[in-house]
Amino acid sequence: MKKVNLNHAFSTFPDAWSPKVAGDINDTQIKLAKFRGSFHWHHHDNEDELFLVVEGKLRMGFRDHNVDLDAGEFIIVPKGVEHRPEALSDECHVVLLEPNTTLNSGNVENERTVRELERIA
Repeated sequence: MKKVNLNHAFSTFPDAWSPKVAGDINDTQIKLAKFRGSFHWHHHDNEDELFLVVEGKLRMGFRDHNVDLDAGEFIIVPKGVEHRPEALSDECHVVLLEPNTTLNSGNVENERTVRELERIA
């Protein structure tokens, strides 16, 4: 058992939109990701996702509205709901809690799809 310092963990990688695994709880993973700009519209057929903003400002776009989040706030996106994360600040640091089967790009495969996640903790 070891502790994870989020500030240190986020400082260990520069890349955006490439989640890193910081821990596992049963079949759920704690992932850290940096967001810059906007991602693409997508959904996850079988997985809910929790987005917890640690630093910066995040907009979670939905087809009919947006939800803006500041550091210390989180949102849960239910499975099947189309969404598009977007950093409203230059960079946004986000903790993700989601099943270990969750593909970062959901139902869309493109250059941002990450199949093999790096472990940083």
